[in-house]
Amino acid sequence: MRNHPMKTLTYPTSFLLVFLLSLPLCAKKTEQKAATYETKLNISYYDDHALANADEYKKSHCKMDMYYPENRAGFPTIVWFHGGGLTGGKRRLPALKNQGIALVAVSYRLSPKGEFPCFLEDAAAATAWVIKNIAAHGGDPDKVFIAGHSAGGYLSAMVGMDGRWLAAHGISNRKLAGIIPVSAQVTTHFLVKKLRGDQGEQYRPIIDEYAPLYHASKNLPPICLIVGDRRIEWKSRVEENELLAVSLKNLGHEQTEFYEMGGLNHRAVGEGALIIIKKYVNRIIEERGKEPSP
Repeated sequence: MRNHPMKTLTYPTSFLLVFLLSLPLCAKKTEQKAATYETKLNISYYDDHALANADEYKKSHCKMDMYYPENRAGFPTIVWFHGGGLTGGKRRLPALKNQGIALVAVSYRLSPKGEFPCFLEDAAAATAWVIKNIAAHGGDPDKVFIAGHSAGGYLSAMVGMDGRWLAAHGISNRKLAGIIPVSAQVTTHFLVKKLRGDQGEQYRPIIDEYAPLYHASKNLPPICLIVGDRRIEWKSRVEENELLAVSLKNLGHEQTEFYEMGGLNHRAVGEGALIIIKKYVNRIIEERGKEPSP
């Protein structure tokens, strides 16, 4: 375990993942009927009005899959964005099924077929749809977390930290229950830099309005930053996230957590992070339940 100024944890072995993912997300305090789950595929998160003048790519690609407990009420939801450098990748539900939570896997438009900043617009639109519609499926709109791996982590950080993206849908980013970027670039994403005309090298950091770091503030939802082992992670990824964690803490953000997972590279931490995410979601909900009513 490294000595960081905020909560930090190292997981050196893979067997722990199998063991912890076999445990239920929420401890059952009383005997109750086992949860049953429903899966809905290819849900459009843009309404007919938004798609009226859209191109076929937006109409066909801006879809999501939802998996949720159909005989439970008030459950939390994780909105998950896939990785792929903002140019590739496909949506898939994270391996957190049968845990008493809803999972939403989102497809978003990719570059160069989609025009910048389409992927940020899509990530916000999907998140807004979940917040506005999850209650109709039994979930709690105040228990919506956004998360993702790599490029998906970047999108979750930007939508969660830069309020303008959800504000376009009449929602405050502070309504989110938590933001969980996994191995996310938190300076301006290397593709975004290029799309905006930067000619510098990939690892030359830029911190502008398209960098999560730029939006560090004490007035943000709980943030859990997860990265792999700095010895084998993507270059600069651990250090950038560590800087964001320290910056948030120094600005007065009281619910910042930073985890470096020993032995896991950039790809492997996408799965390994689920150990932390499962327990983190449960703990944040429990802590909120203990807060006094305003």
